[in-house]
Amino acid sequence: MKRAQLIGIVVAGVAGIAAFGLMNGMVNQKQETKTREVVINSTEVLVAAKDIGLGEVVAEHHFTWQKWPLDGVRPGMITSARSSQMHELAGSIARAPIIAGEPVTVQKLIKAGQGGVVAAILPSGMRAVSTRIEPRTAVGGLVLPNDHVDVILIRSLRSRSGKEDFVADTLFRNVRVLAIGQQIETATGKKSADTAGSNTTATLELSPRQAELLALANSMGEITLSLRSVADLNSDGKNQTGNALNREETNSVSVLRYGAKSRAYGVN
Repeated sequence: MKRAQLIGIVVAGVAGIAAFGLMNGMVNQKQETKTREVVINSTEVLVAAKDIGLGEVVAEHHFTWQKWPLDGVRPGMITSARSSQMHELAGSIARAPIIAGEPVTVQKLIKAGQGGVVAAILPSGMRAVSTRIEPRTAVGGLVLPNDHVDVILIRSLRSRSGKEDFVADTLFRNVRVLAIGQQIETATGKKSADTAGSNTTATLELSPRQAELLALANSMGEITLSLRSVADLNSDGKNQTGNALNREETNSVSVLRYGAKSRAYGVN
């Protein structure tokens, strides 16, 4: 092999090795990471330090301050600018359950002296009315607070012949149960209401007119609660009123005999 050719081969080999090393270095080169600090405007809002149950009387240890994005602060939230309000809220009653970490608002609490627990959880314009129940008329004790029920009246009617018949009519549909006895919240893991002893009443959320009708119905016959499925809560409007007490006789049909109106009772 000629000397010139040997020199060319050596130069080409050295160039190839140099090029391989250069490319390998470029591939494995670590890209420089740049960290930029972004300052987010935030404030501190009052949140629940632990779960607060419906009707629970709160104290200062139920609350804590937590950083919150300033853009996420909504009306009603309590910020550190009103830090004294934590002390002012002590002794209030929870109008609704508050989970740990959830912002505390004045709408979720009612101060002592402004009403009892039921008055605190009752929506504006509605009334709390109690009716007598027994396990057999309250789905065997399975009706619990915050369930929705239909209210049925069973009463007797006497026909013109003197025969007594019993009729059943739905007074109200989709009514919320506020309490069973003095139980206003379902205990954890509890699947039924204790209807023994003093727990023989159901307190219902009714409109003022419905409250009058229920008081009248209690003097006319027996009240039965029919539990609604959760899937059916939106099938009827809430607190629908039937016309059972707006008719002379229910579950009856009109019959014309020789041009005169008469009634047949107990017709299903």
